[in-house]
Amino acid sequence: MFGVVPKVLWQRTDPADEQNRILMGLNCALVRTGRKNILIETGIGSRLDRKQQDIFGVDQPKTLMDRLQALGVRPEDIDIVICSHLHFDHVGWNTVEGNDGRFVPTFPGATYVLQRAEWEAALRPNIRTKGNYFTEHFIPLEEHSVLRLVGGEEDVTDGIRVILTGGHTEGHQIVKVESDGQTALFLADLVPMTSHIKIPYVMSYDLYPMETMRAKEKILKQAVEGEWLLIFVHAPVVGMGYLREKEGKRSVETVERVQYD
Repeated sequence: MFGVVPKVLWQRTDPADEQNRILMGLNCALVRTGRKNILIETGIGSRLDRKQQDIFGVDQPKTLMDRLQALGVRPEDIDIVICSHLHFDHVGWNTVEGNDGRFVPTFPGATYVLQRAEWEAALRPNIRTKGNYFTEHFIPLEEHSVLRLVGGEEDVTDGIRVILTGGHTEGHQIVKVESDGQTALFLADLVPMTSHIKIPYVMSYDLYPMETMRAKEKILKQAVEGEWLLIFVHAPVVGMGYLREKEGKRSVETVERVQYD
């Protein structure tokens, strides 16, 4: 998760277990505009086999579907699903298996928004990337005509914009949400955890690490200046916070709840 950064440094904030695994979250975001329900990411899903669950140490006392149900949100209530990219731990609930054994969109009334570059990369993975893409998570979206491919920076709906960053994958995107002068930013795997706010802390999973660092530098500078609320997809405890800068050093002031009047 920290690339070339030595373990003696990163374990200060993210101690590893006996198998060298660190605690991570699988955080999705639900944005309710009053007219539309927008879901950002769909998490790891529930279809990993026992071996895969053991490798990653998956523990799911509650799934995304449980969380939505607790909020009174049904799958058919979701209007838009935004996928930052198509790695299996970010799109696991994109689809579900139907009675006939074929996969169908989990959110039947939703449009799924994705960068065209990511779609094309997932369709033609290479020897390094093919293990991260499970076709049942995304091919059914095209088959059911619910896929919207975008290119670069684009408005998804009022107040919600996707921004192509690249870096982690060729078509990786983040999501900017604006309302009443406030801004929130879903950083996805550009800055997956609060530990990654340091520019050189870049994952080994990133295909283009220099692109990641350039994008991080630009976006995090804007976040400090604009007091943007940052949402961290893999933060294990509190997934939101504000980036503060003092005497040239940055830290995240985490928050559990933010009330917008």
